[in-house]
Amino acid sequence: MNAEIRPVKTAAEIGLADLFAAAHKGLPGGSDVKALRRDAFDRFVAQGLPHSRVESWKYTDLRRLVRDAKPLAPLPSAAAKAAAVKSGTAFADLDFRRLVIVDGAFVPELSDLADLEPGLSVRATIKTLDGDGMPSALDAGMAGDDVAVALNTAFAADGVMIAVDPDVVVARPIHLAFVTTAATPSAMFTRSLLELGSGAAVTLVETHEGPDQSEYQVNTALRMIVGDRAVLDHVKVTGEGAAALHIATLLAEIGAGATYREFGFTTGGAVVRNQLFLRFAGEGITASVHQACLLAGRQHADTTLTVDHAAAGSQSREVFKAVVDDEARAVFQGKITVQPGAQQTDARMMARALLLSDEAVANCKPELEIFADDVQCGHGTTTGALDDQLKFYLMARGIPEKEAEALLIQAFVGEVIDAIVREDLREALSRIMLDWLKGRD
Repeated sequence: MNAEIRPVKTAAEIGLADLFAAAHKGLPGGSDVKALRRDAFDRFVAQGLPHSRVESWKYTDLRRLVRDAKPLAPLPSAAAKAAAVKSGTAFADLDFRRLVIVDGAFVPELSDLADLEPGLSVRATIKTLDGDGMPSALDAGMAGDDVAVALNTAFAADGVMIAVDPDVVVARPIHLAFVTTAATPSAMFTRSLLELGSGAAVTLVETHEGPDQSEYQVNTALRMIVGDRAVLDHVKVTGEGAAALHIATLLAEIGAGATYREFGFTTGGAVVRNQLFLRFAGEGITASVHQACLLAGRQHADTTLTVDHAAAGSQSREVFKAVVDDEARAVFQGKITVQPGAQQTDARMMARALLLSDEAVANCKPELEIFADDVQCGHGTTTGALDDQLKFYLMARGIPEKEAEALLIQAFVGEVIDAIVREDLREALSRIMLDWLKGRD
């Protein structure tokens, strides 16, 4: 008779169970939503926090990295709201429609809700859940049994619901500003939704920031439904505090003939996991996914990407670049799946890492899974140090060593920043990169 082996629960797993038992009755939503929450948490209990033996979490062992469960953040106080006003300096001068989420709660009085364009609607997630108990707001979609998404579904209390009607072009970019202000350890769970009607167009900018001195935890999820022939540009900047844990999930389903451009930029946080689940559901989609991270100290940043080509004739390009200094670690896992019938798919993935110290680590694992025969698909990866010959060339012309290194790093990362369509966004991200390089000096 074989005895069943059950892993010992960690302090974080026990703490999350206690937290859910205490909080679930007070979370927003009617009976249908509460049932979704209970089912999601039961999935977490069955699996526990992901660890290195779970293939998709191979390089980010949350059982080891998450020591405890932080208490849920309280509703933002007046002082927290005042602190949030001063956030987002990198985008402060840009003419964006700013929607502010403070300590996990949408704050209308800090958000630009005046004169919404006809066909654009903005609503707090908590009102959506409490208003009609809409369970689709918590739909996990293609994430399946992912534990991070299950925890988000179980605990998510607020966020932003954005809808754009068919054929509406939103001229001003929408800026989702997620700001953590709590000086004491706390946890935030947010769920947001963007529904883009057929033929509509919008630029969505998403930023995350918080204090360096607080060991806070963020679990955020954004679901996107992109209609046929729609155009979506999404830029996400992860600039969390130095001790923060940040887990983010993007769930996107893209319709036929749509144009989808995704850019992710990570500079902050102690442990960061950005996971993207993209499904190209219709034919003739044009998509690009560019990701960059700048890491130092003992930071750990993981980008895990799943691209599902489910229909014929689509093109996708995925490029990941990491600059890793000190004892930091960058992780990229990317998988392209071409489903049966998705003929004439053109998909290419590349991951490149630049190591600036002997202790820096980069793990890159691109994959292809192809079930169609008329396709063009490829992937590759390179990891190395700065080119000594190029650095010598610059130094021989009077450029100091640190400046020469900075120029080479700028060129390396600038290739992906240049993929962003809007010039003002490119300039803002270039300033963030320059600030990181100055901090390195």
